[in-house]
Amino acid sequence: MSSTTKYVAAIDQGTTSSRCMIFSDDGAVVAVDQKEHEQIFPRPGWVEHDATEIWAKTQAVVAGALARAGLRADGLTALGITNQRETTLLWDRATGQPVHNAIVWQDTRTAQLCTELGGDIGQDRFRATTGLPLASYFSGPKVTWLLDNVPGVRERAERGELAFGTMDSWLIWNLTGGVEGGRHVTDVTNAGRTMLMDLRTLQWDPEILSAMRIPPSLLPEIRTSSEVYGEAVGQLGGVPVASALGDQQAAVFGQTCYGVGEAKNTYGTGSFLLLNTGERPVASQSGLLTTMGYQLAGEAPVYCLEGSIAITGALVQWFRDQLGIIGTAADIEPLAASVEDNGGAYIVPAFSGLFAPYWKSDARGVVTGLTRYVTKAHLARAVLEATSWQTREVVDAMYQDSGVEITTLKVDGGMTANNLLMQHQADVLDVPVIRPVIAETTCLGAAYAAGLATGVWSDLDELRTHWKRDAEWSPQMDTDTRDREFRHWRKAVERSFGWLED
Repeated sequence: MSSTTKYVAAIDQGTTSSRCMIFSDDGAVVAVDQKEHEQIFPRPGWVEHDATEIWAKTQAVVAGALARAGLRADGLTALGITNQRETTLLWDRATGQPVHNAIVWQDTRTAQLCTELGGDIGQDRFRATTGLPLASYFSGPKVTWLLDNVPGVRERAERGELAFGTMDSWLIWNLTGGVEGGRHVTDVTNAGRTMLMDLRTLQWDPEILSAMRIPPSLLPEIRTSSEVYGEAVGQLGGVPVASALGDQQAAVFGQTCYGVGEAKNTYGTGSFLLLNTGERPVASQSGLLTTMGYQLAGEAPVYCLEGSIAITGALVQWFRDQLGIIGTAADIEPLAASVEDNGGAYIVPAFSGLFAPYWKSDARGVVTGLTRYVTKAHLARAVLEATSWQTREVVDAMYQDSGVEITTLKVDGGMTANNLLMQHQADVLDVPVIRPVIAETTCLGAAYAAGLATGVWSDLDELRTHWKRDAEWSPQMDTDTRDREFRHWRKAVERSFGWLED
């Protein structure tokens, strides 16, 4: 390793796994380590994680990445954090023990509570302040659920004994000392997903806290996305912890979408399309979220419109694990490519309701258009096409809200390895789809933000020079086919509405 090269580590604490990546100051990947953690399903629609397991796995992947890079902790200039957003944890400040498993963003147990909170106003009660509709997706109602349903927790919270955090806060607190003076902070991008932060003041909103019956003493301090929050102790002793970004915002940063109108789509468990709208929050009339993009220290915040799709990569996992039609996720591409089209079949994966642009908690998954002609290969194709079509609906909604046309779509995440899917995505959007050399742009974004805060990189222009194109897909589908297929897709989506009656 060169003695003059600077290295930045990034922890990506994701929904299914935690990983650590180490980057050199030219933006190249030096080492990666990754470990999955358990998905806990106590009841239908409920999803939990063991936060203690996540912290242990995080420490293990950091050690693994350092070993692979041949580096010691003192060889790192900075550490950045990116994380699954909205996943909600309460822990004891004195013992460091969680009071309950973390409630994951996909969990729907707060659907009824959200309806109650909406009252006569409905889903939009807090939207003007937070940019978010009342939905089980966000953290605030999950906090209320924990306070109301875990014995003794409300009393402990009101005595100031407990801390709330999304996974960035949990990791930063543990990294910087935990019970021995760990920093209890979050950044604007994660705070903005709790439904408790005012998008304009970037502060916790007292009226919403009161409405959700959440004691302010639970909450972390809100900071910018790129600054030194504290120094790590333990295995990373002395390394500045210098960035935090929710995973989708980290991908915006890693994809260098720093200009108005630049957009990226991350294909993971779900998919998340974000469009940079600059220094003004654009209110959505079309089922999108108005969200933070990022904020650099001493600068104005940058806002985005976001379309959140609950199930994309998870549909491939379902096809593999629940149906057993394929052995590995990669097997879906050759199977789907063995037929010319979907044979008239469409799969709408509303497993836990529909997110953008519909926000229907009562929707459930449907397979439509089945005939005797349809084979498993057609269904494999329908699985992939569900991701493209859901993305198309979000892009259409973004244009309706902002008037900004997407001219190209930068893509990242695991599913971008699927060339058939990427071609279909370009076809249904009618714009080029571009994949960067480093597909793990969430980690890259966290590293960029941490490096900016510690002088590894000087400014956004320098970061742009490190972004490299790997592959590009141009649209090939004719307009008539695109329009017909989209019409069928919309018909299939409508069939999923209103399935749950209670």
